[in-house]
Amino acid sequence: MGAQYYLMAQLPDISAVGEKQALPITEAYFRDLCARFLSAKGRKILDGLSLVPPNADASTGSAFVDAWYENERALRLGLAQVRALSMKKESVQLTGFCTGDVLQAARTAVGMSSPLAAEQYLYQYRLSLLDRLMPADGFSEDAVFAYGIRLMLTQRIKKFNTETGLASYHTIYERILNTSEC
Repeated sequence: MGAQYYLMAQLPDISAVGEKQALPITEAYFRDLCARFLSAKGRKILDGLSLVPPNADASTGSAFVDAWYENERALRLGLAQVRALSMKKESVQLTGFCTGDVLQAARTAVGMSSPLAAEQYLYQYRLSLLDRLMPADGFSEDAVFAYGIRLMLTQRIKKFNTETGLASYHTIYERILNTSEC
C-alpha cells in the first residue's frame, strides 16, 4: 500500500485540465512510473489496460478493471444496437449489463446531430461511470488503473478537433465526388 500511496501522490490532477490545455502527464510516462511501484500482477494488468475491452469475458485479475470492461462492452453493444435499429438492420444480442441507462446513453449519443457532440457526451458518460466504479481506497492498485483509464479517455477526447474534422470531411467528400465522376 505504501508504494501505491507514493505513486498516487506523484500523479497530477487531470480532471481539471481544460479543452485547450495540454495534459500534465503522458500515458508513456504514467506507465513507466507505475512500472516502478506496482506489483508484478499489477504491472501485467496495467500492460493490458485499454479503452477497448476484450471480446471475451476473461478476468484481468482486477475486479475494478473487469467491471469497467463489462460496462464499456455493454455501452458499445448498446451503441451498435441503436445504430443498427436506426438503419433497419439486424441488431446485436445485448448482454445483461446493457441496462436501461446504458441504452439511454446510446440513444442520446446516436440521436445527436453532431458526431463531435456525441463523442463529448460519451466522454462525460464514461467519466461518470468511472467515478461510480472508482474504488473507495484512493491508494489501491485499482485506483491506479482508474487513473490510467481517465488519462486514456482524456487523451482520446483531446484528439477530436472541429477544424481537423471538417478538413478530413472535405477531403473524403472530394474524394467521393472525384471517384463518382469517373
